[in-house]
Amino acid sequence: MSNLDDINKLMKDMMGNFPFDTVGVEKTFKSSALLNEKLANVALEAASKSTEISTAWAKNTIGKLQAVSSAKEEPANYVAAMTEFASNQAELASENVTAFTEIAKKVQMETVEIIMAAGKEMTEEASSAVKKASKDVAAASKKVATVK
Repeated sequence: MSNLDDINKLMKDMMGNFPFDTVGVEKTFKSSALLNEKLANVALEAASKSTEISTAWAKNTIGKLQAVSSAKEEPANYVAAMTEFASNQAELASENVTAFTEIAKKVQMETVEIIMAAGKEMTEEASSAVKKASKDVAAASKKVATVK
């Protein structure tokens, strides 16, 4: 019967012949962190621009509401003020939705570019890792075969 020391030695030898590549893990972590940074920058830039548009829209609306809420001499002036306000809001809505659409398009294009570049880089890294692993396994198998 084998004792525990023999099994431990066997496992240690076996694991030593198939080393784990920590450099590859570090590279993957760094690549992932860089990808996340790029995507976060795109999202934050879009959020900033969207906030600017929303703020300007709100300020304009509040300014126009002041004109609507002021006292008028004639009842017809209230209708005219409301009509002007509604027309202005329709125009603002159209402009701002267009601006939001442009931001969304830009985010989509930048995200696709980042993901495509990351995919290309990952494919190249994976190919390199597989070649290296195949070479290491072949060398380890050869080493194990000669030890027997």
